[in-house]
Amino acid sequence: MKKEEITGAEALLRSLSAEAVEDVFGYPGGSIIPLYNALYDYRDRLNHILVRHEQGAVHAAQGYARASGRVGVCFATAGPGATNLITGIADAQMDSTPIVCITAQVAKDNLGTHFFQEADTISITNPITKWSYEITHAREVAPVIAKAFHIARSGRPGPVLVSITRNAQTECTEYEYVPHVPRPELEKYRSEYTEAFLSEAAETINTAARPMIIVGQGVTLAGAEDDVRALAEAGNIPVVSTLLGISAFPTGHRLFHGNVGMHGNYAPNLMTQNADVILAIGMRFSDRVTGNVARYAPHAKIIHVEIDRAEIGKTVRVDIPLIGDAREAAQALTPRIENRDRADWHRFIEGLKAADTSRRTALRDGYLGMAAAVDAVARLGSGEALVVTDVGQHQMFSALYSRFVRPRSMITSGGLGTMGFGLPAAIGAKVARPDREVVLFVGDGGLQMSLQELGTVMQSDVGLKIVLLNNSFLGMVRQWQEMFFDRRYSFVEMANPDFLQIAAAYGIPARRVESRCELDSAVGQMLAAKGAYFLEVVVENEENVFPMIPAGAALDDILMQQKT
Repeated sequence: MKKEEITGAEALLRSLSAEAVEDVFGYPGGSIIPLYNALYDYRDRLNHILVRHEQGAVHAAQGYARASGRVGVCFATAGPGATNLITGIADAQMDSTPIVCITAQVAKDNLGTHFFQEADTISITNPITKWSYEITHAREVAPVIAKAFHIARSGRPGPVLVSITRNAQTECTEYEYVPHVPRPELEKYRSEYTEAFLSEAAETINTAARPMIIVGQGVTLAGAEDDVRALAEAGNIPVVSTLLGISAFPTGHRLFHGNVGMHGNYAPNLMTQNADVILAIGMRFSDRVTGNVARYAPHAKIIHVEIDRAEIGKTVRVDIPLIGDAREAAQALTPRIENRDRADWHRFIEGLKAADTSRRTALRDGYLGMAAAVDAVARLGSGEALVVTDVGQHQMFSALYSRFVRPRSMITSGGLGTMGFGLPAAIGAKVARPDREVVLFVGDGGLQMSLQELGTVMQSDVGLKIVLLNNSFLGMVRQWQEMFFDRRYSFVEMANPDFLQIAAAYGIPARRVESRCELDSAVGQMLAAKGAYFLEVVVENEENVFPMIPAGAALDDILMQQKT
């Protein structure tokens, strides 16, 4: 029987449906019109969210993927449409986020002629994707899309870009969708640890006096939250997290003590420097986690569970590598772990937490700082919110003062540190999880990098709660200029618009808070609101975020307040 013939554009949309895609974020343009023309008839099967800038589309796809665990999808036209995705693609690569970006290209016969809106998208994106491919014939559509989704979500997840020429969208082809079946010998990411390594890791943990577990985003990506918690409880082992690992372990658990790194909690950083064994699960020992590598964890044997063998030993020495899936490794380790009292180690940790003065300072009575706003959302929301942040001081305060009882509850730009990420990523998160309260914490600088996406909130009726922490500065840069550049505030002070009027122009209810005494009532009003809400909190404009480890310093050189 002859197979059905359809256009390449329809074949692409059918392929997305075959991959169970329900939502896409995009912006039309000339070269992608055939795809959007086909999409007109797929409106009941694919929910398209019209963003206001292509970078908003890719960040929304990232937020969607991080909130749901599914592959995020975005569309963009050729040339500037495709190049506007670059920052988000690079961000997704750094943070291991599974997305498929579908961009248009000029017709095959026009390639290489400097045709209107032609850009060599494949060459541009090859260094920042897991795979980039250009479709030039309609017959390629179904197998390429199947392969794209497999690559995006398998092993260490990441971004894939598929460019489709205009002729490939309009010409007809026989359609059949077959899920991609990889050749095992060509799969890059697979378990490689042995029984001997598992036994050595278990023995090392069981005989340790001061072990600790560091959970990274790999725990979330593997769906290993329950397994890692069981492992920690089996051995009575204290747990900390990286920035992207936050919410992979309940923040209220008796064994959890906060996050590590440059602006991490005091206790986790000092724990690292005093531990005799570190079990690192699904994290890459970034510079923001280790500080001065030469002085990192000087007493610890390091056991590293990681799906990407390229991360093993890349930054710090690893004594026992367990290359593989975090969930599988945790399940294999747990039966071998023996429960130990370790009373001295737990007392030492509680002493560190008692010595941490940063929280008392940031939440002192009458002081309206970023920590107070984040704490109010955590208290009044009972830690149930899915928190999204932009990048800057508010991001670090959100990591320090939020509470989480559920996994996949913290979404932020880690490796690339992309300002402007927050608003579109929060839109994507809310589209993915309409059942959850999604709260965005954003600074006045980052908000104005993607402010136009309030139009997406309005048009698509996205019930997002936005908390603007407004200090009229580019706060993190200002903090560094204050501390390390003799307060030479070079182009960091911002003259801002009336944000409430802007919110009103988009039909979003809004309120401004300028005193600590009205904060709780305003946060309560926001959380009780049906649909979108915009809360501006005018915070101290020269507030600094502590703890802090200066660049080049070791984790035990941690600062708890400004040096005078």
